[in-house]
Amino acid sequence: MSTLRVVVDQIVAPVPGGIGRYTEELARALIATAPAGAHVEGFASAITDDEHAHIRALLPGLGTLHKSALARRELSLAWQHGFTPIPGSGMLHATSLLAPLRRHDRHRDLDSQVVVTIHDAVPWTHPETLTPRGVSWHKAMARRAERYADAVVVPTHSVAADLSELLDLGNRIRVIGGAPSSALRLPDDADARARRLELPERYIFAAGTLEPRKGLASLIRAMGDIPGDVPLLIAGPPGWGGVDVAAISADVGIAEGRVRVVGRVDDPDLAVLFSRASAFVMPSLAEGFGLPVIEAFSLGTPVVHSDVPALSEVAGGAGLEVTRGDGDGYPGRLADAIQGVLDDHALADRLAVSGKDRSKAFTWRDSAEKVWQLHADL
Repeated sequence: MSTLRVVVDQIVAPVPGGIGRYTEELARALIATAPAGAHVEGFASAITDDEHAHIRALLPGLGTLHKSALARRELSLAWQHGFTPIPGSGMLHATSLLAPLRRHDRHRDLDSQVVVTIHDAVPWTHPETLTPRGVSWHKAMARRAERYADAVVVPTHSVAADLSELLDLGNRIRVIGGAPSSALRLPDDADARARRLELPERYIFAAGTLEPRKGLASLIRAMGDIPGDVPLLIAGPPGWGGVDVAAISADVGIAEGRVRVVGRVDDPDLAVLFSRASAFVMPSLAEGFGLPVIEAFSLGTPVVHSDVPALSEVAGGAGLEVTRGDGDGYPGRLADAIQGVLDDHALADRLAVSGKDRSKAFTWRDSAEKVWQLHADL
């Protein structure tokens, strides 16, 4: 029996973010699509018993869940400097650059096969949107991947193109994207959840970690150019970089309460927030995939997004694209696009239909089968 070990640590990271969601969904799909004679095990840092139980609950059918003796930060530093022994045996699939990369011969030892995932080129293209430590770690691990990874998975062709100019990966790059969460569907108690969330009849919605590269400051400033009282709701956990929503709103002169952060929400609440929004806006300055765009599409919500190449690729023309250009003019262009969706019902309906159709091109089953095929090809 062949074993595929998946690094699932990001699921229980302090801020799981998009990679945590990606890891959970891909791991679940890998378990469901495992070929005959193959099974999936997990690997994580020195997680707590509660975190161990949480991963188990999220991933039914997972085999052994191996744990390192090192905590998350210590493990990442150890792997950065080449200290790579881990428990268990079998091929290893890392859903990020957190991977035990070392010199090996996969042809002589199948269990030494290592595939890593690089979600974007942000540490090189937009380093100012990350912490200095984050930039340093990602670049160091990318150099190890350049030397030792058997394959590198990326979510879009735009990321593949960027990395090809930055790293010597040859033909080891494989493009395998994500998909809407299997848990992101409207619950039976949608009306009750909408009341609890105090959702107005019309609102603009954004989702993502509150950090600089998500472009939320530009979106909030855009709200200052949109007349009326249609509010902006933002779902997502706090991140680094001091994105102070209240301060930015006050600086623009937006009435108190018109921009509201609802924080981290569960999947049923998120589905309600997506589905009832007049428009979902993703104003990011840099992305590798942009999963929320596909999630909004899947729930029939009109999407306005920036012209980040990965977002343009994923949206495939089904959203309303806004040029970032110079920073000063970007909020105004966002405002014009949002206002257009609010005022033009025919446009909103067309975007809803085209987005729904576009979302059908992305499934986690397809992603998982491509991962299994990649490991088989190696």
